[in-house]
Amino acid sequence: MIPREAADTVLRLSKGFPIVAITGPRQSGKTTLARAVFPDKPYVSLEYPDTRAFAESDPRAFLEGHPDGAVLDEVQRCPDLFSYLQGIVDEDGRMGLFVLTGSQQFDLRAKITQSLAGRAGMVRLLPFSHDELAAVHREPGAPETAMYNGYYPPLYDREIAPPDWLAGYVATYLERDLHQLIQVRDLNAFQLFLRMCAGRTGQLLNLTSLANDCGITHNTAKAWISVLEASYILYLLPPHFRNFNKRLTKTPKLYFYDTGLACWLLGIQDANQLISHSLRGALFETWVISELIKTRFNRGLPSNLYFWRDSAGNEIDILVDRGERLAPVEVKSGKTIAADFFAALRKWCTLAGTAAGPATLVYAGSERQQRTNVTVLPWHAAAEIVSDNK
Repeated sequence: MIPREAADTVLRLSKGFPIVAITGPRQSGKTTLARAVFPDKPYVSLEYPDTRAFAESDPRAFLEGHPDGAVLDEVQRCPDLFSYLQGIVDEDGRMGLFVLTGSQQFDLRAKITQSLAGRAGMVRLLPFSHDELAAVHREPGAPETAMYNGYYPPLYDREIAPPDWLAGYVATYLERDLHQLIQVRDLNAFQLFLRMCAGRTGQLLNLTSLANDCGITHNTAKAWISVLEASYILYLLPPHFRNFNKRLTKTPKLYFYDTGLACWLLGIQDANQLISHSLRGALFETWVISELIKTRFNRGLPSNLYFWRDSAGNEIDILVDRGERLAPVEVKSGKTIAADFFAALRKWCTLAGTAAGPATLVYAGSERQQRTNVTVLPWHAAAEIVSDNK
């Protein structure tokens, strides 16, 4: 097993909460993490029909069968359990008694908010980070390989090519999760919608354009985006609210949590195609943002990332909110540093004045540099931007 950075967070929360909930996309390693951190707890999967039937028909007896707690996998499939869990942990008083995992953020978060408020610590587990793979010398050696392969754990613990695994992943996701959540009737339309989203990664979210291109209604596009966001397929990066006396863009930008999935949806057939692909810049930006989010989530912290764009076309790819200061980050997919890479950073720092935090440029090359008022980081060190940010 490749060690997960979130393990320390799960263990820490288990000392202060009677329940720890681990959520994230399917196949991100939630079950593996839970069983590794709590090897002595019995493991129960509520995906199995007979186990789920027992839990649904007699939840009290089901939970009484685990007096010292358990790892309950895909627990959102048995919503009645949450009320009984509340009574059990209140009466028992022990911390870290139950560990819940689930891949549907809507259902799991809603049930925890309703029944387990104040009793459950939450951890969001995404696929591997680059640093996690680097710690065991399994990391991709080039940015094109990193973007193309993606970071879903099954790609690193078995002999299978990314296209083969991702094809099955999308098919399973469509057949199981989407039918459960929103009863998608036209899977072809939804697959087209996914591919259109992949083509727009790194762009402002335009629901009207998406809906028109897919032949669906605006409300359907909005619902599908919400489900993909809740299932940790898409991430919506919000614009920052501070305007610095400029009119701001108020629309979020759309990103995929995993660039490997985006590349598969775009029909990219190998990593070399990304050297000159028209979406190289957008996919590289997507990769960087995903790494920053993983670093935050693995520590049990929410995202503190934004972007900034005004009506004059001035833009900063990422703003890291550090409280009183905003640290600007520019992302460039070139492997050679050019003078114009720094233009937007310097313009924004002048505009922001004392509100500007330390500026960073992340590029696809391999050298680390310190320029005047700008730290230049190679692609594989991107996570350092938020690694020291509490």
